[in-house]
Amino acid sequence: MFQKSDAETVATLCNNYNIFKSTLYLPYPYHLSDATNWIEHHYENFIADKSYEFAITDKGTGKVFGAIALTNNKRFNQGEVAYWIGEQYWGRGYATEATKAILQFAFEEKKLHKVFARYFSTNIASGRVMKKIGMKQEGILKEHIIKEGKYEDLVYYGILNVL
Repeated sequence: MFQKSDAETVATLCNNYNIFKSTLYLPYPYHLSDATNWIEHHYENFIADKSYEFAITDKGTGKVFGAIALTNNKRFNQGEVAYWIGEQYWGRGYATEATKAILQFAFEEKKLHKVFARYFSTNIASGRVMKKIGMKQEGILKEHIIKEGKYEDLVYYGILNVL
């Protein structure tokens, strides 16, 4: 989990237009107060079994590269995976490794039946991550959201728990 001391790193990584344009909810510009507020809610979400936000870090140094989260929809026994990686760390496999780990957590620890993820059709790299971890495309919601005054398609991927 993130620590309060990670807020400055999170703010620096997230205050990036390219991350903003490929995520649904991150604001831009992204301020230290945004990071602090976000981190402050992690523990209560975790305890409430609502969502689980984890730092993506270097295994040796603990340096933060990004974040990955899993929502827990108890009513439907499913969850959504979402992640972001600092731009300077793109293309190194961190998102794939973190997503594999959170799928294992979702299926083995939380016993979810299904996990899904979605991405903007313009963010092809996220689609590659989803394919690499075994997710299958389930559909495209055409012009489903508006980002910077432009309608964007959302591509949905999912995977069922076969354990």
